[in-house]
Formats: sequence, C-alpha cells, structure tokens
Amino acid sequence: MKVLVCGASGFIGSAICRRLSDEEHEVVRGVRRAERVGDVAIDYATDVTVEAWLDKLRGIDAVVNAAGIIVERGPQTFARMHAEAPIALFTACRLQGVRHVVQISALGAQSRETPYFASKCRADEFLLSDEGPAKAHVIRPALVYGSQGTSARFFRALASVPVHFLPGGGEQVLRPVHIDDLCDLVAKLLNSSGTVSSSCIEAVGATEVTYREMLKIYRESMGLPAAFSVRVAPAVMRISAACGAKVPGAMLTPDTWRMLQRGNTAAPGPFATALGRTPRGIETFIGAGEARSSRIEALAGWHALLLRIALAIVWIGTAFVSAVAYPQAASLERLSRFGLHGFAAHVALYGACALDLAFGMATLIKPGRVLWLVQATLIAAYTLLIAVVLPEFLIEPFAPILKNVPILAILFILFSQETRA
Repeated sequence: MKVLVCGASGFIGSAICRRLSDEEHEVVRGVRRAERVGDVAIDYATDVTVEAWLDKLRGIDAVVNAAGIIVERGPQTFARMHAEAPIALFTACRLQGVRHVVQISALGAQSRETPYFASKCRADEFLLSDEGPAKAHVIRPALVYGSQGTSARFFRALASVPVHFLPGGGEQVLRPVHIDDLCDLVAKLLNSSGTVSSSCIEAVGATEVTYREMLKIYRESMGLPAAFSVRVAPAVMRISAACGAKVPGAMLTPDTWRMLQRGNTAAPGPFATALGRTPRGIETFIGAGEARSSRIEALAGWHALLLRIALAIVWIGTAFVSAVAYPQAASLERLSRFGLHGFAAHVALYGACALDLAFGMATLIKPGRVLWLVQATLIAAYTLLIAVVLPEFLIEPFAPILKNVPILAILFILFSQETRA
C-alpha cells in the first residue's frame, strides 16, 4: 500500500513512517521541505484548499495525518494547521479515491475547551461525517511517550530535578500512551481488509497516574533517589503560563495549563480491543537498558541552564556591586596600585562594570563558545594580575580569587557542551 504520512518529520509522524516501512508499505513523507527522493512538500499554513492537495494525492492509497502544533506562531495557527488544511486534505482524499484516512488527533478534543482542542475536533468531526472518506479513523492519543519525543524529554528533565514543583499539588490524572502502541494501532488499522466503518479510538496507556506519580515513576526508572516536592499554587501557574505564551517554544502556555488541569485520561478497554492486546503502562516506558542514557540526557537538559544562570548572576551582581554598592574611593585606591589614577581609573572602573554587565546579559541571551572563551581568558588574566599586584587577596578568609577556579570550571563545561561556535 502507498501511504502518505503528513507531518512525517515530527516525532509521531516519523515513528509512524518507520513502523509502516517495517510493514513493507511504500511510505511517502509529507514534509514542509522535500529532502529525500519521493518526499512530498506540504505546508499546512498555506495548503488550505482542495486544489492544493489533488496532485499530491495521485496514486496514494491511504493517508495518515500526524501534523500538528502545540503553540501558534505567525501563519501557523490552530485553525489552519488543525482544521482548514486537514479538511481540505480529507475532501481531496475523497475526490481522488484515497481508500483510507487515519487522523492523529488529541485526547479531550471533543471538549472543545481550548482553541487547540476546538481546532482538532473540527477536523475530526468532518473526517467522520458523510463528507469525509468512507473508510476513516480518528485516533485521539493521550500524552504520547517516546524516548525522542519533545514532551517526554521535557518531563524526564523535570523528573530529574531533585525538587519537583507540582502545579496545584500535582493531582491531575494522566494515562500516557507509548509511541510504539500508537504506531501499532495505525499499522493495524491500515492493514485491516474490507470495509471498516469510520470510528474514533482514544489511545491511552494501561496505567493511570497523577502528574506527581508520573514524575516519581520517571525518576525511579532513571535510577535517581526520591525528590522533594513543592506545591505550586494555581495562580502562580496561570501567571507563568501567560508569560510562557510570549516565549517561542515554551511548553507552558495558557492552553497547555488548562489541558493539564482537566487531566488526560480515558478508559483503556476500547484501545486494548482495537490494538488486540493490553497497551504498555508508564512503569515500563524507561527500561533498565535505557535508564543510564535517559538519566544523563535528562540531567543535561537543565544542568547547562542552571550553570548559565549562576554565571550570569555573578557577572551582573559584580557589575552592580562595583558600580553602586561598593565605596568608590576604595575601588579607586585599589586601581591606583595598578598605576591607574584620576580619569583613567574612573574609565577602568566603570568600563569594567559595563563589561561585566554585558557578559551577564550575553550569558543569558547569546551563549556560545566564543563568549565562554573570552570570559575564561579575561578571568584568567585578571586573576594573575591580582595575584601579583594584590597578593593579600590570595589569603583572604572568603577566598575571592580562589572562587575563580569553580567559575573557570563552569566555563570549561559550557564550552565543551557547545556544538557550534
């Protein structure tokens, strides 16, 4: 069977492509930029008419729509990406005689509680109506887990933090589904022979857990000790979500917060029946062989950020203390021992403050190997100068010069983790 998978470069789409290829189907990848032979260029932000799809569907036997977004950006709106383009696609499928369409939707879409859910539901209902293809399935998965999934990496990173910040106490009910089970269902539906009436299947895992329990299970599966828990008030979550809406790529937005509040679960029986077996439970998602690599990746997900924040605080704090809090006369007296007096001393003092502030801001918003190298070079240089000109700082009880050693270590770690200059 020749199957067009739309959204083939995404996490779910790429997994479905691999699964169907294993079944020896001819898979056509629908992607925004065609890079491989046989790829079809699609863009849900613009392909919102039936005419835009007709040629792309020639010779296609089945379509899997796995395209979607979690945050709107520019022309990529929920209305276009989840409703207008898919509806145009489904209509074109009927006109071109595509025999089977599988739509990957979202658990809870029928509630229409958020613009995300409403857009998904609109396409689902069209596909299952008389206007859609005769053979169609809507799969509404719960939170999908896969080792390379963005949400899975995000929650593993949260789980690896020794303090779990639990929104509203973390009592939201979830039933995550494994990507392998979702892909198996897609393959089984496409492989089914004969005429199958249209239907909607809620894909959920075998184990129902609270958000608190999910983080605990991931943490235990990665071989980490128990974490401390801190309850985060719903009001704080609402404010954080509103701020997240302004940050490109943020996982926490008003929509995702509302979706988390409502929970993400359903009865597992219908999915197990459709799958022909019991789906996996969350306690099996991270196997013993994956524990170490998952732990290393999860810790790396926030270690670098924590080091950057700490480093930025040092630079910005130093700039503030030197420019405002510390007595100017004392600073100028120390600079005099380097041969700097009068105007030159003032330029050196406030120029250094400006440089420290610039380093602190760049550490937060423009990190990179060049920045780390310049900072390390500067710290090493003035450490040597101070050791020679102001040797008393080497034996200060609070060791202000020796504290440069861990800072240089932080810079070395950040430098080594950067993949590009």
